[in-house]
Amino acid sequence: MLHRHAGAAFAAAAAVGALVLTALPGAAAAAPAPPATTPSAAVSMGADKTSPEVLAAMQRDLGLSEPQAQRRLVNEAEAGAVAGRLGGVLGADYAGAWVRGAESATLTVATTDPADALAIRAAGAEARVVRHTLARLDAAKAALDRAAARTDTRDVPVWYVDVRTNSVTVHAAKRGAAEAFLKAAAVNRSLVRVETSAERPRALYDIRGGDAYYMGGGGRCSVGFAVTKGTQHGFATAGHCGRVGTSTSGYNQVAQGTFQGSTFPGRDMAWVTANTNWRSTPYVRGAGGQNVQVTGSTQAVVGASVCRSGSTTGWHCGTIQQHNTSVTYPEGTISGVTRTTVCAEPGDSGGSYISGSQAQGVTSGGSGDCRTGGTTYHQPLNPLLQAYALTLTTTTDPGPGPGEPPEGGTWAAGTVYNAGAQVTYGGATYRCLQTHQAQAGWEPPNVPALWQRV
Repeated sequence: MLHRHAGAAFAAAAAVGALVLTALPGAAAAAPAPPATTPSAAVSMGADKTSPEVLAAMQRDLGLSEPQAQRRLVNEAEAGAVAGRLGGVLGADYAGAWVRGAESATLTVATTDPADALAIRAAGAEARVVRHTLARLDAAKAALDRAAARTDTRDVPVWYVDVRTNSVTVHAAKRGAAEAFLKAAAVNRSLVRVETSAERPRALYDIRGGDAYYMGGGGRCSVGFAVTKGTQHGFATAGHCGRVGTSTSGYNQVAQGTFQGSTFPGRDMAWVTANTNWRSTPYVRGAGGQNVQVTGSTQAVVGASVCRSGSTTGWHCGTIQQHNTSVTYPEGTISGVTRTTVCAEPGDSGGSYISGSQAQGVTSGGSGDCRTGGTTYHQPLNPLLQAYALTLTTTTDPGPGPGEPPEGGTWAAGTVYNAGAQVTYGGATYRCLQTHQAQAGWEPPNVPALWQRV
């Protein structure tokens, strides 16, 4: 975590942590390929209308021209939709997906069955035949998560499912500590890859995303994303920034609100309800204080670009390395976070991660700094919204809470749908392709990047 006490010096740059400033069955060879994604998939998610602030930050941090950055975002949105469709086609054989390339966002989809390669290539993706299914890797990682509850993992601070290497990767300061951890978890050693690392995560302690706020007991964090719950306005942030009942004041030191929910360790999520002087807005603070629009919360694919806003270091961009990562801070282990190459420093905790215009998560912790670079972890936003029954505030705001589904349908605005979930709408059944929070205008027939009719 990157949490800073008022007036305190930064912790060692090499340390890792939270950022706060404180006082299906397999497809047969003849399986039909999923239909190619049309340009409307990216357009329907707003990937073709990215704010200038996001494009400028991507140019600076990813070495892209503005046209290259725009093409990358569109291609990444399309790749995510194709990956979601192929995940359904491949079923139990599916072993994950990722993109590569500064501009092309070339999609690779992994499978354990060589017979699936035809369907993958027919969908426009590259095929990779691997040994382990994604489900098997996820199960091994879950065993490590359970073992962490009874094992000292300070010397084994990070582990995650790495779809690109088809393994559960464990970062360890001492290889012996990693082997002891694996033994305690009783996982199949062939599933795991151990990397020696000096990384030492720490929590990133820290109603527009990226703006500063101050905790009543001292210290500063950053707003993640503006949310509503019924008629209440507030924001999502990191759990290590405050406990339930902690009061907050805003960037201007005006009384702001109170923590209503907070989880840390285990997860790193929280939300603050604001008083009547504050209202949620569908923006993140971009370069120079400019507003960056938030239009949804579709989870980006591994390898995709992502930008972060925080009250200490402002705008910085990088790429998503792995989802479903576990990381150990001095305070304990958190699971289900996303690992990125974006830099961050104390005071940035709780701040916004956004890919294009899609909200990704809130800053949890990391290592390094924004002068020499580093690794950071963010708590994905969709599980946070789901846990506290919150609605993300967007430029196409669906209102204060879950909407009513059409007659005879189960789809509802305001509901968080995970990839693979099925709903009915207008008499038809649809399968969710990418995890997101539903909103008005994103009904299944309207957003082919998010829903496939079955």
